[in-house]
Amino acid sequence: MEGKVIVIVGATGGIGSTLTHYLSETGANLVLAAKESARLSALVSQLSVAERVLSVPTDITDPEQVKTLMEKTIAQFGQIDVLVNAAGAGILKPHQKVEPSDLDTMLDLNLKGSFYTSQAAAEVMRKQKSGQICNVIGILGKHPMAMGSAYCASKFGAAGFSKCLAEELKRYGVKMTLFYFGGVNTPFWDQAGLKVDREKMLSADTAAQAILFALQAEPNAVPTEINIQPDNHLFF
Repeated sequence: MEGKVIVIVGATGGIGSTLTHYLSETGANLVLAAKESARLSALVSQLSVAERVLSVPTDITDPEQVKTLMEKTIAQFGQIDVLVNAAGAGILKPHQKVEPSDLDTMLDLNLKGSFYTSQAAAEVMRKQKSGQICNVIGILGKHPMAMGSAYCASKFGAAGFSKCLAEELKRYGVKMTLFYFGGVNTPFWDQAGLKVDREKMLSADTAAQAILFALQAEPNAVPTEINIQPDNHLFF
């Protein structure tokens, strides 16, 4: 990972921040993006490698801000080797109680935001003829669940466009890895609107280590999908 340029979107979230700490010890150059600048600054202050970290407050639902994120990354480090999309929002409730604003929130962030960032990074990687895009989809991007209609719509969509993008980019040496994690014990669940036993969930460490594994695979190896779920709540 020494010298690689890694953009982490959703860097202040549970998975994103844990991954950031792991990667800060590898010699990689990190570009950290999140919507709230105060939380982003707090994360950067915890790292001891300030010379290798660029923080860019970014609302990924705005394609112009996404464009600025990639431009600042290139200006600072000259390339983009990895994009990790770890941002997301979840609202879980019966379909008849889903408000238009709920649907907009999830489609804007989980689907459109992920699309915009993948699209912008892919354009850089295509020209480089190398790179890897890691999209954290979640298990509800592959399996349906009661009260997950709107959330699943956004995540199934994210999985769909990611697979299409992978088909377009493979000829340019760009890898796509999708992560289908089961419930991960992160602040995501503070706002999800569903009571769950978080002690039985996967840890953010487990998720971050899985992403790290994919990034450290041999150059000719392509981890296309990684599916990890807690043993008390399995989908097959």
